Amino acid sequence: MKTDVEELTPTRVKLTVEVPFDELKPNLDKAYKEISQQVRIKGFRPGKVPAPLIDQYVGRGAVLQEAVNDALPELYGRAVEESEIFVLGQPDVEVTELDDGTQFAFTAEVDIRPKFEVPDYDGLEVVVDGAEVTDEQVEETLGNLRERFASLTNADRAAEEGDFVTIDLVAKIDGEEVADAATSDYSYEIGSKAAHEGLDEALVGLSAEEEKTFTGTLADGERAGEEAELTVTVRSVKVKNLPEADDEFAQLASEFDTIDELRDDVRTRLGRQVKMQQLSEARDKALEALLEKVEIPLPEKVVEEEIGRRNQQLEQQLQMAGMTKEDYLSGEEKTEEEFDTEVADAARLAVKGGFVLDQLAVQEELNVENEELSEYVVTQAMQMGVQPQQLAEYLTQNNQLPAIVSEVLRNKALNLIVEHVTVKDESGNEIDVDALQRELSGETGETVQAEEDAGDDAGEPAAEKDEDTAADTAAEAPAAEAKDAEAKDS
Repeated sequence: MKTDVEELTPTRVKLTVEVPFDELKPNLDKAYKEISQQVRIKGFRPGKVPAPLIDQYVGRGAVLQEAVNDALPELYGRAVEESEIFVLGQPDVEVTELDDGTQFAFTAEVDIRPKFEVPDYDGLEVVVDGAEVTDEQVEETLGNLRERFASLTNADRAAEEGDFVTIDLVAKIDGEEVADAATSDYSYEIGSKAAHEGLDEALVGLSAEEEKTFTGTLADGERAGEEAELTVTVRSVKVKNLPEADDEFAQLASEFDTIDELRDDVRTRLGRQVKMQQLSEARDKALEALLEKVEIPLPEKVVEEEIGRRNQQLEQQLQMAGMTKEDYLSGEEKTEEEFDTEVADAARLAVKGGFVLDQLAVQEELNVENEELSEYVVTQAMQMGVQPQQLAEYLTQNNQLPAIVSEVLRNKALNLIVEHVTVKDESGNEIDVDALQRELSGETGETVQAEEDAGDDAGEPAAEKDEDTAADTAAEAPAAEAKDAEAKDS
């Protein structure tokens, strides 16, 4: 077999493959056997029809086509291996010659990972947030805990912002009632702006058994976004009462006897969180710093696939949240064009980050041990709430193990970058990342990497990962999903 490689662009090649016809003999034999099972010729049992009769009744061309289709995947794989190229995605294949008994030839155009060397990353310096836990943060966390144990009591007065009211609601458009906008005995927090536009303002000042009609915009249902005449009736007004932050509350809400012990525990937990954030930010910014030193062309098709994947993820998450894309864009005060630009930029960074980590793994001759693969599967299974064996079987059956190996390799490559980077906090204090990781690992007996992976994909530069909304994740997570952007293509 002879293979020629023509570079169409720095990220796309054309393989021209010539195959001596005798190499197709096993595929031809297989084709005759399979067709023999399918045809019915008088005097011959299925599977026993001689090849000359198949040529006569079915046609030699059909046999050749069957053989070629069977041979192409293996021949293409051999051509890629011999050419030593890193292909991305599926090729566009065209049979250019099929001379029965003499030669078979085809071409395959396919995207490839660009050829480049990762530059020296010693001496890079990044700055991360400090790890100080303030009294305000402790009290805010304690306040959130008190909110969970709050109680509601009836208030003999008009409703105010922050109160909880039980309401009935009727909506009409052009005098006709909108059925899916009506509700009764609905508990609503005034000021939450979680329902129809104008409802919060209408409720303020109403007492129990009072009603008010106003014009507002429907938030959901078949006629969402339309203006309607809404009538709200207040059935009860209730005030939220927070428990006092005292020893009694500490005993109610935790395993501690005193509020001081609970505060200390909150401070310790927050301290661990901010240190975890420091580690995550150090990894992200280390990769960001390295990416700034690398200029490489990116395959447009791969970038487009990543953009499509992110948009699909956004759509799914918005559906789960009961939001439309228009709602999200309005809340973020972004235009469709601005949003699309952000997603495209993030997708490009994701693909670039994956390329750099993959190439670094090659340059440093990194590999994945079975123990590392098992540890990854166990960690992912714990996060998903399934048995490790169950997840391992799923990954094997769905041919996902190569993608997992790629992800683990990228994590190792990223760890290597961090080892060579100087990390400082905002005050200029140098952070010993190894010591910090050992400290955090010692507290739980588990690897810090497992926790980082829970909220941080390999290859994701820092920037916008802290956003909690589903839409923000889809629009802003940068090189982060590098593993997804390409693992499926490698």
